Amino acid sequence: MIWKQTTLSGWGRSLWANMPVARPETMAALRSAILTDEPGGILPRGAGRSYGDAALNGAGRLVLTERLNRFLDFDPSTGRLVAEAGATFNDLLTTFLPRGWMAPVTPGTAFVTLGGALANDIHGKNHDRDGSFARHVVWFDLLAASGEVLRVDLENQPELFQATVGGLGLTGMVIALCLTLRQVPSAAFEVSEERASDLDGLMAGLVRARDFASHSVAWIDAFARGKSLGRGVVEAANLAPAGTVLSERRHRRLTLPIDLSPQVLSPLVVAAFNCAYYRRTPAGGRHRVVDAQSFLYPLDAIGDWNRLYGRRGFHQFQCAIPEAEAPRALRSLLEAIADARGASFLAVLKTLGGNGPGYLSFPLKGWTLALDFPVRPGTGELLAHLEAMTLDHGGRIYLAKDSVMAPASLPRMYPGLDLYRKVLHRVDPEGHWQSDIARRLALRGAP
Repeated sequence: MIWKQTTLSGWGRSLWANMPVARPETMAALRSAILTDEPGGILPRGAGRSYGDAALNGAGRLVLTERLNRFLDFDPSTGRLVAEAGATFNDLLTTFLPRGWMAPVTPGTAFVTLGGALANDIHGKNHDRDGSFARHVVWFDLLAASGEVLRVDLENQPELFQATVGGLGLTGMVIALCLTLRQVPSAAFEVSEERASDLDGLMAGLVRARDFASHSVAWIDAFARGKSLGRGVVEAANLAPAGTVLSERRHRRLTLPIDLSPQVLSPLVVAAFNCAYYRRTPAGGRHRVVDAQSFLYPLDAIGDWNRLYGRRGFHQFQCAIPEAEAPRALRSLLEAIADARGASFLAVLKTLGGNGPGYLSFPLKGWTLALDFPVRPGTGELLAHLEAMTLDHGGRIYLAKDSVMAPASLPRMYPGLDLYRKVLHRVDPEGHWQSDIARRLALRGAP
């Protein structure tokens, strides 16, 4: 196995690490790589789309799964697909959507691996209806620190299943999984958009969408204050019937070739953009028919869009707030964000349908707010304030997006942490699997 010293970052490009990296192409090479007994442990990394340090291991080694991306079996009578963990949602889209099949749950980018989706128990715009990714995983094969491959499912090994799902790769390396795909009538969505002049209206629009739409999401103008606090646009969508003619289709993908200057996303520029984006939706709303790729992955239209934030990168803050606390909590969070004038144009609000199956699964019954913050003076203090407010309202922060959370917050946000740690100590007592986020947040507990 060839190891190459490489510097990598999370998608937010605010945290970096330099470490030996290997790219195995076969199971034999993979076993050789992970059985290396080196200080600092080892970590699998998929497409590197987690935002902070969840896919970094600066004190140890990293194994990339990008070449372990084959589809192994598919049963059209059940929709069950067996795939290697390095396959991406884009691979699924291009291979199976033309045949009438789609991933049942997908994140906001197609360039996430299935292994990464499992390790972070990702959710999508249809969480109210369909839950998180792990709800649709029948089983997975886990390469343990000993070199043994374990077939894990919720019925026969529930604790290991619950620790691996959302467990950030610390129980072992998922090498293959069985995912139930969804048969779909078309490759398009019927999308309705409506403007909301304030937070109450925006939340009311998303509540209505729960009743009639399979997918829903809202964009928020995070710079709006006063009576306009929380104004935005609600999108609600359902799969279009067979034979639907598209009204919009993405024709090409642009790539951002350089890091932009921080002034490009100055508060004045972002405020102007938000105002224009809000008004691009007519006051009376509109209806569109768009291809699945454009609706599910709008940011993928710009390759390397994270370079918008310049060389210093950005932090993403994503919290989940329980249903009963959401109206007060979201108002307080948005007031603090608007007053700080520190957010970008990417601010999203969604509803969540319930808890995920993993001990560290992020979703809960309630709401989730996600925003990007360019790295600049004062950003750290603002994020700490938002973290404290999230805790005060019984919420939690998404570990796949986090880069700055305090270790003391972790047990308060994730009540399954002790059960997670017990499984880690049982299946990997020597701490073979490690990562920067594991060390930063003491995920394994006290040494």
